[in-house]
Amino acid sequence: MTETQPRPTPRGVTPSDVAVLNAVVKRFTNAKGEEFTAVNGLDLRIRRGEVLAFLGPNGAGKTTTIDMLLGLTRPDSGDVTLFGQAPRQAVRAGQVAAVLQSGGLLPDLTVEATVRMLGSLHPGADPETVMGRAGITRLRDRRVSECSGGEQQRLRFAVALLSNPEFLVLDEPTAGMDVAARRDFWATVREDTQHGMTVMFATHYMEEADQFADRVLMIDEGRVVADGSASSIRARISGRTVSALIAPQDATAVAASPGVRACVARGERYYFDCTDSDALLRLLVTRTSATEIEVAPRSLEEAFMAITNQGRSAQEGPR
Repeated sequence: MTETQPRPTPRGVTPSDVAVLNAVVKRFTNAKGEEFTAVNGLDLRIRRGEVLAFLGPNGAGKTTTIDMLLGLTRPDSGDVTLFGQAPRQAVRAGQVAAVLQSGGLLPDLTVEATVRMLGSLHPGADPETVMGRAGITRLRDRRVSECSGGEQQRLRFAVALLSNPEFLVLDEPTAGMDVAARRDFWATVREDTQHGMTVMFATHYMEEADQFADRVLMIDEGRVVADGSASSIRARISGRTVSALIAPQDATAVAASPGVRACVARGERYYFDCTDSDALLRLLVTRTSATEIEVAPRSLEEAFMAITNQGRSAQEGPR
């Protein structure tokens, strides 16, 4: 059966599923002729309308997974479906679009010429509207080669919107953007999801995953190691961070107290990683010179580091 022929909907796929990966395995061979597994039995189900952050350290299998979702490569075993069909069929139908980290742009064309040329491939596309949504209308006469990295990413975003996709895959979408451009970008994405678009994005900016994702999926060594809301994943590691402006001698005494696992100085502020923030607060207030005390939950980045390191330690076993 070829990919251009219709095929039956795979077992377990429901109308609410945008993408389903079942027991997907993908292997490659390196320059030395050694085989390695990039994706190792990955199971993933993406529902309509959700914003999914796809996280993992370098080499975890993120890019390989995205390539299989976009039909750029096929799994060695397992099954990948988009909207109940082969990925390439969904891409050809305009149901799927992607914003990748690099490539895909002609440097000598202007921004507007790029959008209009690629828009001609999608009947009914509105180049003017997508330029406005991507925040690049004022750049219309600028050559692509004269655009900054962040501006080129916004141009790729505009191009991805031309087909009015139902599923948008973003690989490091805000790389090179300044803070204001990032906020505008995510405001546009969130507006699109309110109209039914599903978004999956890979990023190294943990704060983006924390602020904008409905669901966070972490993979390491080609396997899922965490899946849930950002808050539920943060809760998997115990403790909080308490920081304060405090005299060095007091900080030394506090760092030696029970329940304090680590102490880091950044300028005049000291950060204490502790198991009991209430007890530490009482100590700081009653027995030290501490001022401007702040208590913060563990960050998604800390959870990411703890979970991925924990997974690797388990695989390596005792030394």
